[in-house]
Amino acid sequence: MPIISYCNENDFHIQREKGESHHMRKLFVPFIFILVLLLSACGSNSAKDTTENTTTSNESTSSKTDAAGSSSESDSGTFTYQSETGPVEVPSHPQRVVVLTRFLTGNVMALDVPLVGVDEMSKENPNFKEKLANTEAVTDESLEKIIELNPDLIIGLSDIKNVDKLKQIAPTVTYTYGKVDFLKQQLEIGKLVNKEKEAQAWVEDFDARSKKVGEEIKAKIGANATVSVIETFNKQLYVYGEKFGRGTEILYDQFGLGMPDKVKEATKKDGFFAVSNEVLKDYMGDYVIFSKNADEDNSFQNTETYKNIDAVKNNRVFEADAKAFYFNDPLSMEYQLEFFIEHFLGK
Repeated sequence: MPIISYCNENDFHIQREKGESHHMRKLFVPFIFILVLLLSACGSNSAKDTTENTTTSNESTSSKTDAAGSSSESDSGTFTYQSETGPVEVPSHPQRVVVLTRFLTGNVMALDVPLVGVDEMSKENPNFKEKLANTEAVTDESLEKIIELNPDLIIGLSDIKNVDKLKQIAPTVTYTYGKVDFLKQQLEIGKLVNKEKEAQAWVEDFDARSKKVGEEIKAKIGANATVSVIETFNKQLYVYGEKFGRGTEILYDQFGLGMPDKVKEATKKDGFFAVSNEVLKDYMGDYVIFSKNADEDNSFQNTETYKNIDAVKNNRVFEADAKAFYFNDPLSMEYQLEFFIEHFLGK
């Protein structure tokens, strides 16, 4: 900086030449005044440059900080899901999900979310078997196996065991079975795995399609026709009421078909009711869906009591594979809807 150097040099001479003549002082006074002005301008410009540089630097730093904050938020990989038991931090795009209940496996599968562990019954479902061939069978007690699977999300029903230990392995979300209908349940699963739009699209489409089929069926069999759902399980014969899988959601809710009064009363409390072969005829509707498990004792079908039931004599008993008919997830519901279209409408 030549000006600053010059200023310092003259200042040095001022110090050394205090005893010089009045003439020299007269010449020097205006010179000092000029120097003061120059120094003031120099200092002002320097301060201005420093301020501008600092401001620019701060703005740049602030911009980078804002960008980093935004990136951190968007790349965090998690979000808060409001579950029945409170908020749970879950992965935005789960890639290793364990489902500990057969009632929700198909819900997750329908949204193409990768599964690494499911219950044994889900693996036995003929509609799921191929897709779940490489998926491990687990329970709420096989904690070591679940740890080995390294899940990023665990899903189960509200009555699962070891829930606190499971939460230590991965974010764990539970649902109360039957708290909401099958359509709302799928919406909840959609929210959980960050695929709410896909879930909503299926819900709207299936709701419309199934209700349309229901109108066709009622037009064919009569609006007052009744339908019963029966199943053999654990050496016992049962009849089923509303919202208990096995096609009941579609038959009674979506189609709006009638249920025999005796079945409605008997299943009001638990959703199902055990009956003997001797009284089965009292619970049989005009049409019957028999969710048949080939591994169970189905010898009652060979009795005269059964053969003399009106629905049996009129060939209005439609047999379905129980292992594929148990559930009310989207995949199972699509299968059931096709079954009903085929057997009621002959399509």
